Amino acid sequence: MANLIVNGGNILSGEITPSGNKNSALPILCATLLTNEPVTLHNFPELTDVKQLVELMTSLGSKIEWDKENCTIKIDNSNFKDQEILDKGFPLGMRGAILLLAPLVQRIKHLKLTEEIGGCSLGIREIDPHLDILREMGAEITTNGSIEIKLNGGLHSADLWPDYMSVTATENFIMTAVMAEGISSMTNAASEPHVQDLCNFLNQMGAKISGIGSSKVVIEGVNELHGADFTISSDHHEITTLLALGAMTGGSIRVTNATPQHFPLIQRSFKKLGVIVKYDGDTAFVEENQELKILQPYTQNMLQKIESAPWPYFPADLLPLLVALAVKCDGNIMFWNKLYEGGFFWIPEMIKFGAHIVMCDPHRVIVFGGKKLRSANVNAPDIIRATVALMMVALTTEGESVIHNADSINRAHPHFVENLQKLGADIRWSD
Repeated sequence: MANLIVNGGNILSGEITPSGNKNSALPILCATLLTNEPVTLHNFPELTDVKQLVELMTSLGSKIEWDKENCTIKIDNSNFKDQEILDKGFPLGMRGAILLLAPLVQRIKHLKLTEEIGGCSLGIREIDPHLDILREMGAEITTNGSIEIKLNGGLHSADLWPDYMSVTATENFIMTAVMAEGISSMTNAASEPHVQDLCNFLNQMGAKISGIGSSKVVIEGVNELHGADFTISSDHHEITTLLALGAMTGGSIRVTNATPQHFPLIQRSFKKLGVIVKYDGDTAFVEENQELKILQPYTQNMLQKIESAPWPYFPADLLPLLVALAVKCDGNIMFWNKLYEGGFFWIPEMIKFGAHIVMCDPHRVIVFGGKKLRSANVNAPDIIRATVALMMVALTTEGESVIHNADSINRAHPHFVENLQKLGADIRWSD
């Protein structure tokens, strides 16, 4: 496990291009298994989670050419070894493996799940919604010590309305419905930018998906999908991190390819913390010496707050980043994570820097910002954005801080430390 050594206090400034969205890259890479024609993906991020999936697919016969320098990957699944997956069982132990369910069921017609899907520090990941989708659309599910999925005939359409908006369940529904007979729909579908990326990619392959970006997705099944040449959108998590760091350090940071169509609510949330995010075309930027003062609500007896829930709410994965920003702001604000039961269990590590934060319950915290901070040795949780949040506070605090076991950053942000160094950060990896 690697540690981050941070000497904080530097002003970060400059221009930077964010990486491609990991949460787009994983489902899109899985979706390439729905065709045997060549696919080319641009702005493809080099990340540990993605590498695992590439290695698995390569071991099973996929021809993959990955130009990491130019962030381009070419995939040809025409020699994929379907029988080997059938013999060995489904690779559930791998992160993101759940997104292989729909493509593999359609390729080999018979899957055996011999392991349980786990989760991370944020909470358990259910497999039930994914199996429900497959069953509703024609698969036979049996359990006898293991879970078996059989597709005796073809897939058929279904109208689904799940309990809640699950990103991965929505993505599996989309990948199942694109070649199912008839017209399928999902009400209460997830609509995050990465779900939109998957839909746009599949449409480029010949799918017929409408309602992209809304909570109801309608899909007319087609007989086959063809190859495509597609560019993955920029990572809105990374864009938010870079803009927040500029504001926290008093610098001016410009982020190119910054997906302005996804940022109106994120900009409003920044404004609650006294930070003005502007756009010049598709380049987002913060000017130097932002006020960093929490905006008081018009309703005087109410505490300012930022609530997170499934898109188009403020994204839960961005909440730790704005908690870090709020620590530097004058004033008080409540953060409410409506999605994850363990979303704030890392807060005691943030408090080691001298931050004043009260945990109200597992879902809500109040930050009393603007307090004097000190350098600290902290332990990163197995939560990507929480680890990034600890790093952000360390970068803005005088003295040397150590973030132990910070490897999770490499699961989402390629070359992130090197990019921060280019902006003026004194930060490095240490074993």
